[in-house]
Amino acid sequence: MQLSPLNQRRWRNFKRNRRAFWSLWIFLVLFGLSLFAEFIANDKPLIVNYRGDLYFPVVKFYPETAFGGDFQTEASYRDPEVQCLIITGGLEECFDDPEAVMADAEDGEVNGKKIEKGWMIWPLVPYSYNTPNELDTAAPSPPDAEHWLGTDDATRDVLARVIYGFRLSILFTLIVTAISSVIGIIAGAIQGYFGGWIDLGLQRMLEIWGSVPELYVIIILTAIIGRSFWLLVVIVILFGWPRLVGVVRAEFLRARNFEYVRAAKALGVSDRKIMFRHILPNAMVATLTFLPFIITGGIATLASLDYLGYGLPSSAPSLGELTLQAKQNLQAPWLGFTAFFVFALMLSLLVFIFEGVRDAFDPRKTFE
Repeated sequence: MQLSPLNQRRWRNFKRNRRAFWSLWIFLVLFGLSLFAEFIANDKPLIVNYRGDLYFPVVKFYPETAFGGDFQTEASYRDPEVQCLIITGGLEECFDDPEAVMADAEDGEVNGKKIEKGWMIWPLVPYSYNTPNELDTAAPSPPDAEHWLGTDDATRDVLARVIYGFRLSILFTLIVTAISSVIGIIAGAIQGYFGGWIDLGLQRMLEIWGSVPELYVIIILTAIIGRSFWLLVVIVILFGWPRLVGVVRAEFLRARNFEYVRAAKALGVSDRKIMFRHILPNAMVATLTFLPFIITGGIATLASLDYLGYGLPSSAPSLGELTLQAKQNLQAPWLGFTAFFVFALMLSLLVFIFEGVRDAFDPRKTFE
């Protein structure tokens, strides 16, 4: 798709801002990897070879009976018996002493019986965000060769929870920012363009709505409905959309009396086209100035609610819950360091990116 000359200039300005440009690439790589978290950190193998047939547990449900087990529930691939059944092709000896049978299976036969040896390919991190682990030390355990960032106080792998938590935080803030920004821009544009009683009425409504305590509403709703991702999204959008209204309203109040707007009205151009095709692009610089604060505010809101216990369910891979664990387990400093560096990296990249976007839309700014 061919960009217009104006958008080509904006893209050139953005690329010349090296900090924003490289932050964008780093963020895209990290976020892109997190989108495939199930293939990077999981307690299910990527591929299983059982009696010559290939299975893909990461993307498909397989009962234990598919590998010679007794139960119709999903196979627990970390269970030594299930691993033994897969490696030996379903030998009954696996139910007696699976570890000894797997050791004998290295030679391709068990108790004199030839076997068609199976195999499993595991993800880079063989744990999911909610996988409990059997540890030789008390939880939380420090980083080691098996758990690169250690475990939390529920014996779950911290690195796996960081990968899933990073994805969850970014998706949450992107959804909230996109929807609340659209609502706020439309409301501010209507207020500023039409003015009069419309502006006055919406301003009074915003003042009343802004006085509603957000935290109390969240506490009441989570007590009635229960904690969930989409409930938090709806609540944060309801309280977040007024943030852009004032900025957009001021830009439209200023621009509605410009000569090009009056000329467009005289030519019979519709109000909708004047608002969103002619005035809004000129108001984008002021609007984009606030986006870094809205983005970082969305991440901070989710982390704060999880920290206070009113956010996502306790089993969810939350970075705020990791911060709470760091406070409750001061003897495990790796939890605090991990939470700090993840938040610092994530927020810094997003701020740098949107600073570059803001400057790219500003016609007064150029980069050498």
